[in-house]
Amino acid sequence: MLKQTEGSHAMAEAIALCRPEVICAYPITPQTHIVEGLGEMVAAGELKNCEFINVESEFAALSVAIGASAAGVRTYTATASQGLLFMAEAVYNAAGLGLPIVMTIGNRAIGAPINIWNDHTDSMSMRDAGWIQIYAETNQEAVDLHIQAFRLA
Repeated sequence: MLKQTEGSHAMAEAIALCRPEVICAYPITPQTHIVEGLGEMVAAGELKNCEFINVESEFAALSVAIGASAAGVRTYTATASQGLLFMAEAVYNAAGLGLPIVMTIGNRAIGAPINIWNDHTDSMSMRDAGWIQIYAETNQEAVDLHIQAFRLA
């Protein structure tokens, strides 16, 4: 059945189709709706064998993802903007360990005191960290690329 939905909800559904076993996240705009949707699916029992871990910081989110992925489970996390910068040390650690973690970055400008405009300064700050970065132009591309990212990982 065809339906129209918000892009972040469609991405959450696509990620759920990939059956992650651990989803760890700390909400930060604009990725919040993605992880909220996934958390609701886990709570409703729609994602079998999946644990949603709402952590205390972005650094903790990727640290938990590293541990879960190193233990051999399919792992997903998401962040944006300053949250990605807070994860920086762990971003390099995950790449150095060669772990197949899928992370959504809801691109948002880096700026002080706050900036909620979209741009790529967050992900470009990590361009040399050893992660494969895939960019989508449309919501449909974002859905398709998330599914491909799990296969690629």
